Amino acid sequence: MAKTLSRAPDAALYEEDFYLWVERQADLLRKGRVEDLDLAHLIEEVEDLGANLRNAVTSRTREIILHLLKLQYSPATDPRRSWQESVGKQRDDLELEITPSLRRHVTAELESIFQKARRRAADDLARDHVTHDQLPATCPYTFDQILDPVWRPENVHGIKDVP
Repeated sequence: MAKTLSRAPDAALYEEDFYLWVERQADLLRKGRVEDLDLAHLIEEVEDLGANLRNAVTSRTREIILHLLKLQYSPATDPRRSWQESVGKQRDDLELEITPSLRRHVTAELESIFQKARRRAADDLARDHVTHDQLPATCPYTFDQILDPVWRPENVHGIKDVP
């Protein structure tokens, strides 16, 4: 017989005061009072935690690729510094969030992530007269390069960045 999830006393609190609900669920877990947990909502929230982390890692990867493309293909000398800073910050945060399973996810989805970054880069670079077809059609970067704290592609216009 399948076990059904009964409505815990704190189920209404979930809608009324989420923060207090979280504190109570954590307290119940610490005390081992599993029978008093709001399991239906707790399961939903744990699933959301995983989805949110996956989305954050995907978004950070896309932002890094976007700015690597700008650094590589833009003839502009400004705002290169802000692109470099963005790449550094996103890499730092990505390093904190990446796990082996999320690495596999991003590696498997890298081409799709690249295509979204490429569309955004093409729109942004149009101001500098860089056309969509001047950007690579497939991802030229490995995930290791994307994560590497110092690696940057060479600029196709010969612009040298100060480290």
